[in-house]
Amino acid sequence: MVVFGITPAKRPVMKRALLGICLLAATACLNNSPVAPETPLQVVLGPGDQAEVPGAGTRIRFEGVTGDSRCPGDAICITGGDAIVRVTVTPARGSSVNYELHTGDMKPVTHGVLTIALVELAPYPFSSLGPIDPKAYRATLRVSR
Repeated sequence: MVVFGITPAKRPVMKRALLGICLLAATACLNNSPVAPETPLQVVLGPGDQAEVPGAGTRIRFEGVTGDSRCPGDAICITGGDAIVRVTVTPARGSSVNYELHTGDMKPVTHGVLTIALVELAPYPFSSLGPIDPKAYRATLRVSR
């Protein structure tokens, strides 16, 4: 019986050819697949804690909060205020550098090829709870290239 113009004698040849094309296509996709961009590192650090940036040989240490004038969650304020988060970046080679990140503008800092952004500072102040213990702060940082 002839199916789509292919005689029974030609079917094994066609199957092998089709299998070869599929394998070639699969191999081509594996070798030329785009490389996914590096995922940013996101860490939560307490005062004195540090994190290693994979592949960069760099450490980031959360030194602490040097000032917290954020508007308490149970108050009405004219401005939102600001908290200052101090971090130290220590590269594999070279000197350590200190940076200040602000909750008021959430503007990231750049250290070489790394961008360091403050994502969140917890806990949030409430006037009914009184001042925050400096050891209780937790900074969520995002580091990207």
